[in-house]
Amino acid sequence: MKLGLVTYQMAAQWDVDTIIKNCRESGFQGVELRTTHAHKVEENLTKAERAEVRKKFTDGGVTAYGLGTAFDYHTPDAVKLRADIEATKRCIELAKDIGCEGVKIRPNALPPEVPEEKTLEQIGRSFREVAAAGKDAGQKIWMEVHGKDTCRPDRMRKIVDYADHSNAYVTWNCNSGEADAQGSVRANFELLKHKIGCVHIQELWDTKRYPWQEIFTLLKGSGYEGWTSYEGPGSADPVFVMKCYRRIWELYQQRA
Repeated sequence: MKLGLVTYQMAAQWDVDTIIKNCRESGFQGVELRTTHAHKVEENLTKAERAEVRKKFTDGGVTAYGLGTAFDYHTPDAVKLRADIEATKRCIELAKDIGCEGVKIRPNALPPEVPEEKTLEQIGRSFREVAAAGKDAGQKIWMEVHGKDTCRPDRMRKIVDYADHSNAYVTWNCNSGEADAQGSVRANFELLKHKIGCVHIQELWDTKRYPWQEIFTLLKGSGYEGWTSYEGPGSADPVFVMKCYRRIWELYQQRA
């Protein structure tokens, strides 16, 4: 597995040069660049600016493996839904231009005025459309197991089944509440393991929050060799924290 950084919290205020510098110093191999954050890797970049971003990461020895968008497809507003789908497609082109492997999307809610199954199907069909666009551009599409109600793995499995596309993957998000009465996440993991394309991990030192050793063991047992990326709070000394985090991450892998 590969160690990455989701720039949602720790690196939210860093520019591209700082991201590369801190990842190199701490031994993080890649980043998922969150859109709308201070690094300003957005769809309004020109072709020349996109080429410059790509060159910086290539020259810096850090992989910009993905774009983390905030697009979701649960809205009952057909105009907004179409706008989010089309905006996702533009971000797919951005990801391709800067050398990414894929784009992260998400569901975020179940509107109370709409039957649950209808919303899950709508999310899934939208997922299928952007997954097809991603395949054409050579970009994987990862739907984060996210949202107050939509983060349940059984609901995400329905979304994936409605999508029914070879390029529709999930980002396993290590959410609280996934463990059963025995403290295991195995049953929920089994629902989605065949579609895990990316993994977000958080405070690995907090074993009460999540069974970290088990998830590393399950991932290894499933043959997963992709990104496991830190999505957690920042620090006044980020490189020190990242170095310590990398060592904990290494120990979990060794024991898996």
